[in-house]
Amino acid sequence: MATLVAAAARQAATLSRVATPRTSAQAAHLIQRRGLAGSADHHGPPRVNFWQDPLSPSKWKEEHFVIVSLSGWGLLFFGGYKLATRGKGKKEEKLVEASQ
Repeated sequence: MATLVAAAARQAATLSRVATPRTSAQAAHLIQRRGLAGSADHHGPPRVNFWQDPLSPSKWKEEHFVIVSLSGWGLLFFGGYKLATRGKGKKEEKLVEASQ
């Protein structure tokens, strides 16, 4: 019975300390921080769509930069592949019909 009373007293003391902090340091410790929720804070120049300023990739939005970069690399590889394999592959002979 004494241990039960002692446990209840400890719990009450803990609750009273959390509910009413004595110093501002303790109060600041209990304030919930927002963490990564501050997306409205802009650090630097505003980003633009790539068609608004096509000659300045440093000003583009990140997702637009990724899309344009991947499209460019894809076109470069496909163009290189087509250039390298131009004379190779199946050759079909065309029938020449004489018009009479």
